[in-house]
Amino acid sequence: MIPDFQELSDKIDQLAEMTHALRRENTELRQGNAALVIENLGYRRQLAEAASRVEALLEKIPALDGAAEEEQQPENEDAR
Repeated sequence: MIPDFQELSDKIDQLAEMTHALRRENTELRQGNAALVIENLGYRRQLAEAASRVEALLEKIPALDGAAEEEQQPENEDAR
């Protein structure tokens, strides 16, 4: 009967060790996740800034196209 208790005690010790190891791993994973969330927020901010710059550039393009069309219209009218 004593060997049964010793085996049970060993299994309890293993379970306790595994529990501690999993808790440490869980803590590490939570910290890693928090770091990735912060990194993701930074990337989202950069993406929003880039999108704003692209939108600003796109707004300038129609003005340039309109000026080019006005310059080309007299040439097209002469050709008719």
